[in-house]
Amino acid sequence: TRTSAGSAFAMAARCSQMTHGHPTASYASGALAAIVSHLVAGDSLEGAVLRALRLLARHPAHEETTAALNRALDLASEGAPSAEKVESLGAGWIAEEALAIAVYCALAEHRVTDALLLSVNHSGDSDSTGSLCGNLLGALHGDHGLPHEWVERVEGRATITLLADDLAAECVRR
Repeated sequence: TRTSAGSAFAMAARCSQMTHGHPTASYASGALAAIVSHLVAGDSLEGAVLRALRLLARHPAHEETTAALNRALDLASEGAPSAEKVESLGAGWIAEEALAIAVYCALAEHRVTDALLLSVNHSGDSDSTGSLCGNLLGALHGDHGLPHEWVERVEGRATITLLADDLAAECVRR
């Protein structure tokens, strides 16, 4: 929904400002939160990214994040996925590159395991890009759509599950 995605964007952007002073980091965080909000509401990944781009356009200095997401969308539509295409989006050491890599991998690969593997098999900040891709795929498919044997091994899984259940219950109440 538009309102909840806008709220998610604003809250994530504000939280990011506590640790990252550059506006692009805040906007990438906000865009991720908006994308996840749209996915949880039932949108496709491409639709969620396009809606997040519309939110971004309302903010000054959004251009770096917008350009990175547009590159990811364009690249995902250009044939078979590859590590070279991932690397063309950057190394993932900065927020907009990490988000673009995650979006590209989630869009370009149709199988969840292949998308996750693509998101971590590059020479940059692969733990960040893999985490972001996993967040997108988890929001899109739910935990039942993720590889069970991988989910079982997540550190802190019990705490994450409890927090996710609490968040889901809170969202249903609204």
